[in-house]
Amino acid sequence: MPIEILMPALSPTMEEGTLAKWNVKEGDTVSSGDVIAEIETDKATMEFEAIDEGVVGKIVVPEGTEGVKVNSLIALMLEEGEDASALEGAGSGSAPKAKEEAPKQEAPAPASSDAAAVPAAAGSAPPAPEKDGDRVFASPLARRIAAEKGLDLAAIKGSGPRGRIVRADVENAKPGAKPEAAAAAPVAAPAPSPAKAEPADASAVAKMYEGRAFEEVKLDGMRRTIAARLTEAKQTIPHFYLRREVKLDALLAFRAQLNKSLEGRGVKLSVNDFIIKASAIALQQVPDCNAVWAGDRVLKFQRSDVAVAVAIPGGLFTPVIKDADQKTLSAISAEMKDLATRAREKKLAPHEYQGGSFAVSNLGMMGIENFDAVINPPHGSILAVGAGLRKPVVEGDQIVPATVMSVTLSVDHRVIDGALGAEFLQAFVPLLEDPMAMLA
Repeated sequence: MPIEILMPALSPTMEEGTLAKWNVKEGDTVSSGDVIAEIETDKATMEFEAIDEGVVGKIVVPEGTEGVKVNSLIALMLEEGEDASALEGAGSGSAPKAKEEAPKQEAPAPASSDAAAVPAAAGSAPPAPEKDGDRVFASPLARRIAAEKGLDLAAIKGSGPRGRIVRADVENAKPGAKPEAAAAAPVAAPAPSPAKAEPADASAVAKMYEGRAFEEVKLDGMRRTIAARLTEAKQTIPHFYLRREVKLDALLAFRAQLNKSLEGRGVKLSVNDFIIKASAIALQQVPDCNAVWAGDRVLKFQRSDVAVAVAIPGGLFTPVIKDADQKTLSAISAEMKDLATRAREKKLAPHEYQGGSFAVSNLGMMGIENFDAVINPPHGSILAVGAGLRKPVVEGDQIVPATVMSVTLSVDHRVIDGALGAEFLQAFVPLLEDPMAMLA
């Protein structure tokens, strides 16, 4: 029976992708681990490795095809001893089954601060091996290794597509292993979905502008994902906003002094580096704010993983500075520069832009004085940073000029209450106004 190669889910939020390139052609022999295709997600172009070995029998989805649904059939591979005649009728009944089963899979819970996202080829908890009568689906190599080791394939849990047993499963299996009993975990009743507004009809909108010149811009995967996630965020997250002003004069003087001393090392700290560090320390000082919403519970983290919004053509990334509370300013600066560069080139791996409990969005360098940022679920909050402007401020009985920056904390009220959000800003602002404290 030919092996079905399905469109992989290369990130927890991926629903469809573009099959950018095939690295194999029909008739090619493929080994486990070979890169057979390049898949374009809403965030990056990633390599797709073969799990099984065999001969590429049929390429179902040609390269360049957009909107390929996760778990849909993209190719068929012939097993050892099979020829082209085995392809007749293969995949006709299995591909729709994969599409039907996909919505039943539970969405992954938010990863902990040190968890890296894994492509679906490696998979989350795989299903039990599928059987056709008494036959257990396994790759030829897996069968050969199992025979050599005297293992019962029926006792091995497969990690391949739809439970297929592959080489790694057999190599990692213990002799005499028995099938694992599924843990009976209580399933919480799903909360009722909020009513969603009907999407705008494209033809109806276009008709409104009949006779006016316009250009129709097709949405790419990133734009569609941003639209869907932020619409969901504003519909489902109870946002509220807390605002503070920060006097930056001490920080700007301290930054200039540090940059002068670090010049020989090629390090140049930005104000944003100080904001990331201050946010990370404030999360440690107010640990109840270092949390995310997880549907029926709140997850609180020990370390401060701070996501930072990076604008790119057509959208944005939020790469995560992990353990930012434990890193030096120069380490944060170097890591942020690297992540921002690779974000603009769409070369970030999923684990580099997923996770975190808190985010920073800084539009101050573009002259924006203040704004309200939309929370990126499952984060509990996001800090919107405006420009530092020279203003008159009252100090004692005198009015003096000072550089003042506005910050707005957008908060998910399910995770953080008003007083708790205010406590975070009370910890955050003094760190920027007296930046020496960040080095203590």
